[in-house]
Amino acid sequence: MKIDNLKLSPFAKEDELLSLATKKSKLKPSQVKSFRVLKKSLDARDKNDIKYVYSVEISDREEQPFDISIPTIDQPKKVGIVGFGPCGIFCALFLARAGFKPIVFERGKSVEERQKSVNKLINDKFLDENSNIQFGEGGAGTFSDGKLNTGVSSPLIKTVLKEFVKFGAPKDIEYLAKPHVGSDNLPKVVSAMRKEIIRLGGEVRFDSKVEDIALKGDKVVGVKVNGNLIDVDDLVIAVGHSARDTFYMLNERGFDMERKAFAMGVRIEHLRRDVDICQYGEKFADVLPSADYRLSSKKAPRGTFTFCMCPGGYVMPSTSEQEMVVTNGMSNYKRDGENSNSAVLCEVYPEDFFDGVLGGIELQRKLERLAYSSGGRDFSAPVQTYKDFLQGGAKTPFTRVKPTYSAGFTPFDLNEILPKFISESLKIGIEDMAKRLKCFNHPTSVLTGVETRSSSPVRVLRDENGCSLKYKNAYPSGEGCGYAGGIMSASVDGIKTAFKIIEKYVGRKIEY
Repeated sequence: MKIDNLKLSPFAKEDELLSLATKKSKLKPSQVKSFRVLKKSLDARDKNDIKYVYSVEISDREEQPFDISIPTIDQPKKVGIVGFGPCGIFCALFLARAGFKPIVFERGKSVEERQKSVNKLINDKFLDENSNIQFGEGGAGTFSDGKLNTGVSSPLIKTVLKEFVKFGAPKDIEYLAKPHVGSDNLPKVVSAMRKEIIRLGGEVRFDSKVEDIALKGDKVVGVKVNGNLIDVDDLVIAVGHSARDTFYMLNERGFDMERKAFAMGVRIEHLRRDVDICQYGEKFADVLPSADYRLSSKKAPRGTFTFCMCPGGYVMPSTSEQEMVVTNGMSNYKRDGENSNSAVLCEVYPEDFFDGVLGGIELQRKLERLAYSSGGRDFSAPVQTYKDFLQGGAKTPFTRVKPTYSAGFTPFDLNEILPKFISESLKIGIEDMAKRLKCFNHPTSVLTGVETRSSSPVRVLRDENGCSLKYKNAYPSGEGCGYAGGIMSASVDGIKTAFKIIEKYVGRKIEY
């Protein structure tokens, strides 16, 4: 029996939930054989009476687990997978379970070694262009908040969450309305998934950059990795949105591609307590988990919105190319940092791009170079209070909200970096968003530039079978190729791509 709308005070113990559900179901406690939380969300509309709201399932029978039936093949096929982010990980995992021999080519390092690369950028100002916050095991999401909420509707969402829990993620991600793993937990989960892929017969090769693709007619027959040609039966292109050199290579090899809209802007930081009070009120601010928000505005000439909100988090140096500055946000599972931050972005349309199908990449690069030169030319970032952003200049000291960008920062007027349509839209949008979150336009909030890589500016086209329009055994997938927008949707697309390949060889559709 499913029971919705069970409410508990934040001051109550969660043990009371079973008692409430038992009374609602009219079962005796001794009759309850299975009980699980399906969803947990927070109703904070009344700041004097905030409640947790639950949906649960209770039964007098044992819970029956549901697993997708995956057919296996008799003769293992060698499937190359370019990239070991969420899409590549889930694709490799499900292919390996079906008896394939996936070979993952990841230009970056394992999560254990990748952390060292990130630290060298922060501490020594040394950038490894193949191992950084964008590239390496787990993809860009490994060094973010590990947010698992998504706007995508798919029955595979539950499958992805169950898999994450199986490999070590917190159990509550299966039912929280806005689940997150945390940047401190996600590396362990990703590492465990890699070990399972290898146990099943797959390979994961780090420091293995795919430089080119070998073609024969309408098929991919191999990949050139670190100067060596490796044969493949099929190829999954699961790169992230920062694999710019790969997109240029695919374009040269004749893959059909199109420009797509994306967004750019800055990171905005507030005191975490300010956000907590705005969202919860004084009564609950110290009781509830760090507050998040999701805001948007259509008041400006271009739509503006917040993205990748990190409660109690930090702004991170996220470039993957020399002499460029890129920001992103991260937070650990406890989300207990002094500041909260999010990207605040403005829509960018193909007509804003430079010429060519990859013109969006060159527009991103222009802003990232300007941010580098404005931040001090050592990967420091340009920063500014919101008050100065409105008025121009960078004179106000950071006495209340202090920048958390870990590679250093330089006060600079971001109006001189951002195109006018972005800076003006952000100003109007932030003021409008502050009508719904009062602290959002606080004069002392900090802006850090630039946030350019919220999504891919290009889509690599594919048909209904998931194949490239030109090469019938190449599968463009995930966020970089334009088919996802975050960890969850990329993971789902990875599973779907695996299913397409399995179906091709077994001759029947996989039901899920």
